[in-house]
Amino acid sequence: MRSMGFRFRKTIRLFPGVRINLSKSGVSTSIGKPGATINISERGTRGTVGIPGTGLSYSEQLSKPGQPATGGFSVAVLVLQVVVFFVAFTLAS
Repeated sequence: MRSMGFRFRKTIRLFPGVRINLSKSGVSTSIGKPGATINISERGTRGTVGIPGTGLSYSEQLSKPGQPATGGFSVAVLVLQVVVFFVAFTLAS
């Protein structure tokens, strides 16, 4: 029989677009807003883009621990960013 594990996660908003994330496994910093976020932690740098409110997102590791972040996202992420921008612009109108 498997036992259930507890999780701990607390997010502290420093100012709009910048958050500190505390969890059982460590501390990370998130920069961005809904639809496009960069997360920096001791496990490396991760970029995530998505369509807010849909639950659909794409995440890609940009660097591994101890390595600088790569120059940018893949083509798939760039296309998704354009779609997110278009949807956000359309909803704002």
